[in-house]
Amino acid sequence: MESTVAQKLEAILNLQNIDSRLDAIFKVRGALPEEVQDLEDEIAGYETRLSKFESDIAGLGEEVKKHKDAIKESEKLIKKYQEQQMNVRNNREYDAITKELELQDLEIQVSKKKIGEAQLRIEEKEKDIEEVKEVLKDRKHDLDQKKSELDVIVSESESEENKLKTDREKASKKVDERLFKSYQKIRQNAKNGLAVVLVKRGACGGCFNVVPPQRQAEIREKKKLIVCEHCGRIFAGVEEEVEEDTGTKRKRSRA
Repeated sequence: MESTVAQKLEAILNLQNIDSRLDAIFKVRGALPEEVQDLEDEIAGYETRLSKFESDIAGLGEEVKKHKDAIKESEKLIKKYQEQQMNVRNNREYDAITKELELQDLEIQVSKKKIGEAQLRIEEKEKDIEEVKEVLKDRKHDLDQKKSELDVIVSESESEENKLKTDREKASKKVDERLFKSYQKIRQNAKNGLAVVLVKRGACGGCFNVVPPQRQAEIREKKKLIVCEHCGRIFAGVEEEVEEDTGTKRKRSRA
């Protein structure tokens, strides 16, 4: 059996009340969850940078080793050519060996220069690593503090939040599917998270624009779904002030 408009409004208003209580819990947490996530992302970025620096240093270390090996090889050749130079038979052989000696000496000088350049870059990378580690240490300290604050707040409301989430799951199943989709869309666009409101003191409980008396009468009848012409929120009823015998006023919601 299809639900009446009144039943649909009652179901969607109940869902709104649950969501509003959940919103209040999340509001207490403020920006802490986002701050924690931002810090975690920032720390991951610094750790990636550290890994890159360490990889660069390892590569430069390999380059230094390669040039040191080249120097050793050139030194061996120099020794070999010096021995050969002692036994040359003519000036032509002597000149040829002399050129080879000069060439190997040049190779050694080039390798030493490249070693010096690589070692300088290693020192720069090591300095960068120390700076990043200092920043990383501070960020991890900030993260620990933020997480601690968030954990305290979450622990205080965790039980209520879990209950409300269970209630919300049950309540959402009682809402018409098309109406639920509209409700979700309105909530996403509403700054205060209100998609379902009452008319209060003659105005929309969401955007506070005046609702004409004739419109209020239609809302009270609950024969059709009516939305605010200004903000698009769903009207669940009209809240009126009723005079009591004592002279005080009590607010009630038209069911």
